[in-house]
Amino acid sequence: MSHVPLVTRRRFLKAALLAGTGPFILPGRLWSADTPANSRINIGCIGIGKQGNGLMHALLPRKEVRVVAVSDVDSRRRGMAKAAVDKAYAGNTGAGGPGCVDYADFQELLARPDIDAVVIATPDHWHALIAIAAAKAGKDIYCEKPMAHTILEGRAMVAATRANHRIFQVGSMQRSMGEFRAACELIRNGVIGTVTRVDAAVSGPPIPCDLPEETLEPGLDWDRWLGPAPLRPYNAILSPRGMPAGYPQWRHYREYGGGGVCDWGAHHFDIVQWAFGYDTSGPVEFLPGENDAAGHGVHWRYPNGAVVTHQAGNGITFYGSLGKIYVNRGKFQFWLGEQLKAEQMDDYGALLKEYLPANAVRLYRSTNQISNWLSCLKSRALPVCDVETGHRSATVCNLVNLVYFHGRPIQWNPGQEQFVDHSGEDAWLTREYRAPWKLA
Repeated sequence: MSHVPLVTRRRFLKAALLAGTGPFILPGRLWSADTPANSRINIGCIGIGKQGNGLMHALLPRKEVRVVAVSDVDSRRRGMAKAAVDKAYAGNTGAGGPGCVDYADFQELLARPDIDAVVIATPDHWHALIAIAAAKAGKDIYCEKPMAHTILEGRAMVAATRANHRIFQVGSMQRSMGEFRAACELIRNGVIGTVTRVDAAVSGPPIPCDLPEETLEPGLDWDRWLGPAPLRPYNAILSPRGMPAGYPQWRHYREYGGGGVCDWGAHHFDIVQWAFGYDTSGPVEFLPGENDAAGHGVHWRYPNGAVVTHQAGNGITFYGSLGKIYVNRGKFQFWLGEQLKAEQMDDYGALLKEYLPANAVRLYRSTNQISNWLSCLKSRALPVCDVETGHRSATVCNLVNLVYFHGRPIQWNPGQEQFVDHSGEDAWLTREYRAPWKLA
């Protein structure tokens, strides 16, 4: 990837005016199907930690794709990933092609013309640079959530995706879960009346990294793991060697992730966006809580007047004038007045048929995030969590964190993606990049 000068904030803010109001499915002439509809899709996986390994294994049984390359800065992880891929395809005469190739440098993977699409599951601070490089290399993209580490990164990812006519799916997989779609359709159609209040419960904001230095074993390119982040000594909490049993804790440190606000907020705050129909817009005001040191309490207001409060715990509760809905993974409760009308179920079709009008607003139906992405790679339709959608949800997460970081109310113009009345600093929209890495 060539390193070009950091684009100006003004350029991005102008671009925001042009990119946030497009239709859900763009005109077909803008989306040339570079991958023939009946051919197999060659995929490269970048970042093979806990989440990336899971995504890779979800792809291996699918006959319409072949994982041909993996990339990771940890030699153990990429070796384990390559072995898993080769084992999965061993004896499969229908798989064809060479064995999986592993790369320490993602740029070498992106340089391969035979790779059609990439899955990006690195730490958050790498998402934008890799995704933009992938789009410029002509690759379609599946990128884990939260999509972007800063607001300007998100807008840059949208711009690169559109300019290069790529399909970009964000891994906010709750959009492919029936309970969340049902909740959003009930809310969109006014079944619980006017929603004035939402409690969105996720864990708290990140902290600056203060971890002590530990001995760095051979086989991990620590400088490349850090990439655009500030130089600091190695600590295994950030990047445990080999395939970790659980999710690494880099996400709790500001230099690399956005804490629970971005990690789970990219799921739950995203569902609030979907329920209110703000996939190309967002809130207009963000306010501190009574005790932000507790790690929750920040609240934000949408143009429709609804106020969302960041609560401790996990789940979403929508309070309407006629009832309320609580939803979480595998959990669903729907009240009208004080009467509980429905709880979690396997199929929400009958419930929606009973309560939605004949001319109801119905939302994008996807039952699996990866399946939806692969289908869109062939049809060139936008996926259920397109890059613009992912950017807007990540923007909410990042603005919530900015209130925690700075303790100030923020007035926000979601159309121009600018702070209103000097309620924030332009520098908050971006971050410093360690040379030679720059936002291209």
